[in-house]
Amino acid sequence: MYSASDLRKGLKVQIDGEPYIIISFDFSKPGKGQALYRTKMRNMITGNQFTQTYRSNDKFEKPDLEERTMQYLYSQGDEFHFMDTSSYEQIFITREHLGDNINFLVDNMEVQVLFFGEKPIDISLPIFVNLMVTRADPWVKGDTSGTDTKPVTVETGYQLQVPPFVEEGDKIQIDTRTGDYMTRVKE
Repeated sequence: MYSASDLRKGLKVQIDGEPYIIISFDFSKPGKGQALYRTKMRNMITGNQFTQTYRSNDKFEKPDLEERTMQYLYSQGDEFHFMDTSSYEQIFITREHLGDNINFLVDNMEVQVLFFGEKPIDISLPIFVNLMVTRADPWVKGDTSGTDTKPVTVETGYQLQVPPFVEEGDKIQIDTRTGDYMTRVKE
């Protein structure tokens, strides 16, 4: 069990049988009375957010969360299929639960899948992924638009801005936390 004084950003708690993650947290101690803990939370299953204030004597359950290493296999419609690397059990996660993570998924990639009970609810990607550029328009020297970047599309269909020297067929490294170009990868 957690008490309100244990609350902090990133902590996962269970409220009314569902897992929540604390997005922001603020502590205040009025002149009289108990300390107040203002939190903004996100439901890890539905994605709904809400703001709630708790007192120091409020208690929270620890959610039944487990992380397993799984390998991404393929997608079929809005379902993305993964295989447990130790038991070879296969599961699928919907596009809705994966969100922007689908922009960086490539076949056979190992990811950490977060389970609530037996239900998969989220994945953690590696911080950096290497993806092949499938479409890159030529950069026009003397372009005075004020930026020295150009748009490219990578093998997953994700589009981003890169330096002008990146060409079609190059492999680039992308930060999965921000979706930004990091460097060109030498083979």
